[in-house]
Amino acid sequence: MGAPSSAALSEIYIQHLEHTKITDIIVQQNIIGYFRYVDDILVVYDQSVTDIHKVHKALNNLAPTIKFTLENETDGCINFLDFTIQNKDNKLLFNIYRKPTATDIIIPKDSCHPPQQKHAAIRHMINRMNSYRLNDDKKKEPNFRL
Repeated sequence: MGAPSSAALSEIYIQHLEHTKITDIIVQQNIIGYFRYVDDILVVYDQSVTDIHKVHKALNNLAPTIKFTLENETDGCINFLDFTIQNKDNKLLFNIYRKPTATDIIIPKDSCHPPQQKHAAIRHMINRMNSYRLNDDKKKEPNFRL
């Protein structure tokens, strides 16, 4: 929370760090891929070449007010944004990730929200189901409730 400008300023600051210092860490540590959306970062690396704990320590030493957390893949799977990415036989499989607290309930049909907002939520789920390369969640995705 804070000033309305805080989100924009924090994005500018993170982009500055990425273009100046984080790029150097990525190159020095032989990172294969670095993907960020707002405050979620996915780092792809080869365990035989890169020590991820060294990368984590280097990122946490960039600025005293920013602390990066580390989540390793479990059983070849990792959650990033609303996806579960599974590394199976050197192939990446994608499924929809739902947090344990997810209810899959969007805007109730009897709420006072404008119809455009209700329709947008449904269009998002249908678009996600039809345009993303999902493996087995296509059967689960239409099960949302109004």
